[in-house]
Amino acid sequence: MTTAAPDKPLVYVILGATGSGRREVLADMIAGGLGEGDRAAVLLSAEEKAGEHDAKLSSVTRWTWRDGIIEAARPEGATHVFFVTDGRLNPVDQIEQLHAWIAAVGGELGRVITVVNCRLAEQHAGLLAWYEACVHFSDIALLNHREGVANKWMSEFQTHFKKLYYPCLFEVVKAGRVKNPLVVLDPQARRMSHLFDVDEWTGLNLEGVEFGTEDEDGNVVDEDAEKPEKKKGKKKGHPNESAEDDEDDWKPEVDPYLVRRIGGRREKEIPDIAQYLGG
Repeated sequence: MTTAAPDKPLVYVILGATGSGRREVLADMIAGGLGEGDRAAVLLSAEEKAGEHDAKLSSVTRWTWRDGIIEAARPEGATHVFFVTDGRLNPVDQIEQLHAWIAAVGGELGRVITVVNCRLAEQHAGLLAWYEACVHFSDIALLNHREGVANKWMSEFQTHFKKLYYPCLFEVVKAGRVKNPLVVLDPQARRMSHLFDVDEWTGLNLEGVEFGTEDEDGNVVDEDAEKPEKKKGKKKGHPNESAEDDEDDWKPEVDPYLVRRIGGRREKEIPDIAQYLGG
């Protein structure tokens, strides 16, 4: 388990629908996955109702979703912050804002974890697209609420993502517990999305820098000179990365789930999870 400091805490994002057992699983992960010197803090949505497992969580505070913006202060003194998303809202909207929030509070992404409500997903085939979006951003998916779910469905659900070459790991939850919390919390990137990746050019001041070849007098003679060689092959921590190297590689990457049409609607729309949940 990577040790974090209070001045730059690791932030773990917990995705999943309301009623998926996220807080129960989270309590187990915190108890079994953090070291003696680690200090955990949990951020819950103000819209999530109090649950029976809240008392087992560390230092719980509430965050607010207001006009599409996350309003939350970074918990003081925490080395590990667990941000539990609103399980009735669009996870893509929240992930997009979390990318900005983590940077604003000076944190560092640990992992994105999706807790899958297997019973709910089995009952509603239309939710596969919703879970595809969650797993796209996730490093690990925890299969919870498996009681009564057919083994055939469990196998087909995981095979679906393997065929899509999602690098996300899948682990089962039994009685609210994961087999190895250290594996779940290991901050190695396994997600399909590169939204949270650090760009190697970020932070460099290139103002006034000219890219080109120079003659013996130091004058630029070729405005379209060869650009610095782009690293080929797989990006560290992302087995899905293609080795293709063309002109498009020089354009800023836009996550496919974040692309919007003219008018503001996203190109890749997902089901409204609230329609599948009770009151």
